[in-house]
Amino acid sequence: MSELLPPPVKLMLIFLDETDTWGESRTPLYEAIVESLLQAGVSGATVIHGVMGFGVGRLLHRKRLFGVTDERPVVIVVVDSEARLRPLLPKLRSMVAEGLIFLTDGEVVHLGRQGVRAE
Repeated sequence: MSELLPPPVKLMLIFLDETDTWGESRTPLYEAIVESLLQAGVSGATVIHGVMGFGVGRLLHRKRLFGVTDERPVVIVVVDSEARLRPLLPKLRSMVAEGLIFLTDGEVVHLGRQGVRAE
């Protein structure tokens, strides 16, 4: 496991609104960030859509009647080594105009892989 995620391991959480976009093509920002992380060789990233939330502006975001969204929260969860994540912060900061990027220490206690059974 240490060769896959050498310590110190970091957990990065990127908080966005579902409606945030990137570039002239207006690509969803979470998609643009995940594609950028993939190209940078990051071990993995997962996008989680929130049901409800609020941020520093204290405006409550949630799913409305008939499924209409009100900028629901989106969180991108990333786990990798500090050496891999820290150099990406300037680019991520430039992409996230509104939102939060949170980086904290982590510990990988299990890393399952497809086709390998835990004993």
